[in-house]
Amino acid sequence: MHKILLTASLLFMSAAAAGPALAHSGSPWVDQREAMQQHRIQQGMHSGALTPREGRALYREQARIRHLEHNFLADGRLTRRERLALDRHLDRSNRHIYWQKHDLQRR
Repeated sequence: MHKILLTASLLFMSAAAAGPALAHSGSPWVDQREAMQQHRIQQGMHSGALTPREGRALYREQARIRHLEHNFLADGRLTRRERLALDRHLDRSNRHIYWQKHDLQRR
């Protein structure tokens, strides 16, 4: 259990370290939403609402969103279409976090 929490903390800290660099790139609202979702996942793992497997899957989903954001920012800006795509992915991720935290599975 401690190994999973340590891994989750390291993932969260690496995302937080990348956040300030990306915040200056024109997507602070995405970084804020990502940070909040990371916090919700971490809280769910700590409380037992998320199993370790669910937590890992949700962290991987967050990593895919960060990767997508990085690719979109390769030209230095986000287009309207890219912002909408990121928003759609973050909305979907938000629902996944909610569903996994409320599915009555416990660790």
